[in-house]
Order: sequence, then structure tokens, then C-alpha cells
Amino acid sequence: MFIARFIYTFILLLTLTCTTQAFWEDGHAIVAKIAEMYLSADARAGVKDLLGDGTEGERAISDVRICTWADLIRGSGQLNRKYPKNDTWHYINIELKDKEGEFKIPADGNHVIGAIERFKKVLKDPQADKQDRKEALMFVVHFLGDMHQPMHTGNRENDRGGNLQLIKSVLGKTEEKLNLHKVWDGHLVKGVRGELTNDDFVKRLVDEIKDEHREKWTKGDTTQWVWESHAIVVDRVYKFTDGTPLPKRSDPPVELTEENYMKENRPYVREQLKKGGVRLAKVLNECFEVKK
Repeated sequence: MFIARFIYTFILLLTLTCTTQAFWEDGHAIVAKIAEMYLSADARAGVKDLLGDGTEGERAISDVRICTWADLIRGSGQLNRKYPKNDTWHYINIELKDKEGEFKIPADGNHVIGAIERFKKVLKDPQADKQDRKEALMFVVHFLGDMHQPMHTGNRENDRGGNLQLIKSVLGKTEEKLNLHKVWDGHLVKGVRGELTNDDFVKRLVDEIKDEHREKWTKGDTTQWVWESHAIVVDRVYKFTDGTPLPKRSDPPVELTEENYMKENRPYVREQLKKGGVRLAKVLNECFEVKK
């Protein structure tokens, strides 16, 4: 038992010190940093209790090793055995033609909606194993970020959330395996942030968030928030600025420029980052609420 626990802990620590090329490392950190601004005293205490201290002091949900942990564990055999199908929990495939109210959410729960609901229950349970609750926290932090990246909530003709929609270049620059998913994963996020540090960028975003925004954005539930992200996929993602559709993935890849795509879509990414942070705080505050 001791050896098994040692190996498990070693793998966990290894995943927390690796680098990753996952979805908007910056985006996940930004969403978590915004959430930290709105955590209740109970939630702050609960997070601190579960994450503890690292070599550099108290851990935070905005630590990139925490907010991207759900991506990092894909390289861990033991954690994959503990959480089979976890690679499907980052998204839900909703086609452009699917309508809210008609689309049937898969009952197996192996999608971003099911994963968030599953791990909220674990996080809320003070009797659950502490390590399980810690992992639930890291899953919830990550998946709330994922669901606000629109490409994690939809696709066109089974293109795997834009991963199969190749793009020739973005703002005149090419890169290996460039696709539409990558554009929303990183290029648009970096374009919104500009030359600011994550801390300075978050301060600007928080200054933009008014009480009426928080009141509006925290209404609804996980499923409704996913459909809100999906609406961006339908209205924006597969269209040029002038409204014409992007070519199908069987056609030659296109060049995305400032005027034909990027400039028009940055405001949507900016708002999704803010919504993701506010909603993550709401979920964590509910999970750690101490009943009086």
C-alpha cells in the first residue's frame, strides 16, 4: 500500500511540474485569476486546505500546474486508469445544426457538462477522500475554462471542434498543424491580451466587470452556459467577418487576417474569459459553502 501510494504521489507531482501545449494556458490562468477575485471566505479556505503549499508558497487555482492539470494527466497511466475516458471530458460535440431543446445530452456523462456536474458533487462532499476532492477541484477549474472556449462546445460536420479545419495562416504567420481550434485556443486569446502580463490583463478585465454583469452571467446552469458558448460557434466561428462561411475542411486552407476574421472575434473571446472567471467563482463558492 505504501509503495502504491508513493508511486501515485510521484506521478501526481510529475504532472504538476511538466509543461504543456494545451488549450490557452494563458486563458485557463486568466479565468482562474478572475475567479480568485470573487471567491468567498469559505471558498478561499476550502481551496487552501485542498491545495496546500508548494515549494514557492501557497498554491492557487491560477497556478498553471493546477488549472491545466486535467490536460497534464493524459500522460499518466495510473490517473487514466482512475479516470477512464477523461480525455472526452473537455468538450461536448454539438453540431451547428443542433438546436437547444432538441439535442440530447449523452447520458454517459463523458463530456464537459457531465464532468463538471460529477466533480461538483465530489467537491461539495466534506466526507469524500481529500485527494479525490483536490483532484475534483482541479477538474472543475479546468473544465469551467474549457466550456468557455467555444470550440469545446461545437463543431461543423464532425470536424472535432475545428481540429480538422486546417488554416493556412493567421495574421500572415504559418505554423505546423494550424487549425481553427488552435486559433481560438491561443491566437485570439493572445491577441486580446496583447503585451500585458496575465496579472495586468486580469486587472483590466475585472475593472470592466460590473455588478449587473455578474448578476446576469451567474444565472442559469452548466448546460445553459454551454449552449451560450455554442451560440458563438454558430454565429461567429465558421464565418468570415462579412458573414460568408469559411470553406469546408475538404477545400484548400484559408488565410485569416485582421480584417477578415481576427479583429471581429476578439471581443467575444474577451467576454468569454470574463464570464468563465465569474462563473467559476460562483461554482466554487457553492461547492465550499459552509452551512450555518
